[in-house]
Amino acid sequence: MFDPVMIADAADAPGVYLMRDAGGQVLYVGKAVSLRKRLQSYSRIDPAGRSKTSVMLGKVAKVDTVLTRTEKEALILEAGLIKQHRPRYNVILRDDKSYPHLKVTVQEEWPRLLMTRRVSKDGARYFGPYASPAAMWETLRLLNSLFPLRRCKAKKFAPGQRACLNHQMGRCPAPCIGAITPEAYRQRVSQVLAILEGRKRELTRELTGRMQEAAAGLNFEEAAALRDQIRALNQTLEKQVVLGRERVDLDVFGLVRRHGQVAAALLFIREGALADKREFFLAEPVGEDDEVLAELLRRFYEHPQRPIPRSILLPLPAEGAAALTEWLSEKRGGPVRLLVPRRGDKKALVTMAGDNAGQLLAAREKQQAGWLSLGEEIRRALRLTSSPQRIECLDISNLGGREAVGSLVSFRQGEKESSRYRRFHIRNLATPDDYAMMREVLLRHLCRAAAAETLPDLLVLDGGKGQLGVAQAVLAELALPGPELVSIAKDREGSGERLFRPGRKNHLKLAQHSPVLLFFMKIRDEAHRFGITFHRRLRRQKQLVSRLEEIPGVGPGRKQALLKQLGSLAGVAAATPEQLAAVPGIGPELAAVIHRHLQLPRDGETPAAN
Repeated sequence: MFDPVMIADAADAPGVYLMRDAGGQVLYVGKAVSLRKRLQSYSRIDPAGRSKTSVMLGKVAKVDTVLTRTEKEALILEAGLIKQHRPRYNVILRDDKSYPHLKVTVQEEWPRLLMTRRVSKDGARYFGPYASPAAMWETLRLLNSLFPLRRCKAKKFAPGQRACLNHQMGRCPAPCIGAITPEAYRQRVSQVLAILEGRKRELTRELTGRMQEAAAGLNFEEAAALRDQIRALNQTLEKQVVLGRERVDLDVFGLVRRHGQVAAALLFIREGALADKREFFLAEPVGEDDEVLAELLRRFYEHPQRPIPRSILLPLPAEGAAALTEWLSEKRGGPVRLLVPRRGDKKALVTMAGDNAGQLLAAREKQQAGWLSLGEEIRRALRLTSSPQRIECLDISNLGGREAVGSLVSFRQGEKESSRYRRFHIRNLATPDDYAMMREVLLRHLCRAAAAETLPDLLVLDGGKGQLGVAQAVLAELALPGPELVSIAKDREGSGERLFRPGRKNHLKLAQHSPVLLFFMKIRDEAHRFGITFHRRLRRQKQLVSRLEEIPGVGPGRKQALLKQLGSLAGVAAATPEQLAAVPGIGPELAAVIHRHLQLPRDGETPAAN
């Protein structure tokens, strides 16, 4: 428990503090202009309270401090320590859901434009996240129609190869056959980047100048193509709502706190128009609103691929605004202003962002209210001591004991918690023994969860009383008091579902349309889907490896070259003969054999799509 004696010697100077539990685990990392004053403020919080801060202080056994020369140094050190330790009570910025990004592979000789949900440090340019997938696909369609780039995955082009169908349909400039020069292709990439960066009007002016030059030079075909591009760009610009008279780039934050929960919204204004929106939900964050806002800014802009505008509008002054401004200016390579507008168009933008944050919070509160009712029904039906907040479901998937996998899904307050989904390869068994497989997965998962203090409130098992008995035995073996257990299985006729609880001889008496039973069927089906998807992928990979090894002339060296050039087994299977021939050591004849062999369906299989 937090004791003021721990901070008696804290210096009245800038620095970083780390709150640790009895085991030395870092619970929270914070920074302060004055460590002494910041840490003393915690002594005024009741450790016996029910807030998230009170719960954290009840676990604190030690406080470490690190002095810095300036507040900015403290900010940078704090960010590094949070990345290193991932403290559970710090604001870890996660979206309300997984958003797509657009990726331009500028690190490649001939860049491509594609959609991705994974941002990595591979040298590519990433744009997004797009809160609306529909808006993202609309942007992608516009770019593919105005400035199409190549779509193939090949890293190098073989001499004499033929262009694909996309070129014949006008969807690819075909650099593979030299139909476009590197300079013209790079110019097209720059135009794509200009649109994604929100510089549509700048691009329109550039295209207009080129159109006039082409017309003056009597190159009417090129002028007509440029005219069509300008017209399409202007049509997309007219669809956007222009905010105010200024053609400026702004990021606008809104923040709403209610009942200990915080929702934030971020509006992206590009050239005076609303380009996109992003939302965040924080359950009981530690700190006041100005501290939460400052941490949101740090977490959001620390990503190296994230553009920082000249001006950022805030609903209130952020804690440590001077240090934040200096840090953001260094990252941007130019001046950045943190503004709290009081009137006019900019104040209206902040109000709009606040309204969006309030809408997110209201939706979350409605969802929580619905869960309170269902959670209480679950508590009564299963005779639990309290309503479960986090529920996990485990399923074992195998085909005659082969390629057996365990799949675990997690739901929090009735909603999917995808970050806690887990897959398990069954290591120790080659025979179809469902009980032994479930025991292995339960031992591995519960040991890790107990060590990380992330045990669920309720664990659902796909199966009957036998699977329930296995879980009880594992909990007894590990000497764990929880979680509560329930299993779900079809009845003997296969027409309905039944729930089993420890200590009961018969299943629970629930109607087939009971909300409780329907909820457990939902999460069981999600565990099935998650496991079967993984299982199918493993089988496809094994089949592809087997097929590659069966092809005469494809040994370990050539197989490795194929995987290296085309990225994966799926890439090899989807490659054209020309792409296969471009792999070192393959050549056109062997490429034709590989392509024919991989596309030929076996018994019970359908041909692979090219």
